[in-house]
Amino acid sequence: MTRQQVFDYTTQQFNTSPDYPWNDENAVLRHSDNKKWYAVLLRISRSKLGLTGNDIIDVLNLKCDPMLIGFLLSQDGFHPAYHMNKDKWISIRLDGSVSEEQIQNLIGLSYDLTGTKRKKAK
Repeated sequence: MTRQQVFDYTTQQFNTSPDYPWNDENAVLRHSDNKKWYAVLLRISRSKLGLTGNDIIDVLNLKCDPMLIGFLLSQDGFHPAYHMNKDKWISIRLDGSVSEEQIQNLIGLSYDLTGTKRKKAK
């Protein structure tokens, strides 16, 4: 999945558009109601993920179930969250190493985890 495919998918699925809070190429995807981030798209050097080389790559940060993070980190394309809480967020390389379906499922999970919490009725 490419950066643009992520934007197209989230626009279609959640009616959200990228926000550029830092006036650069890095984008945030937010809930329209509570304004919480559910995804961050970053352009960073491969070396920032512990990879060889200094090529710039696209990375998608998503909130994730902490129980799932350990499993995902054992797979190619997944890394501890860059510049985010590593216990609750994960970084995914957008270089084809992770399937589109898996990325879409994880975007949905992140969207749900960051959504407005409903109070339980007494």
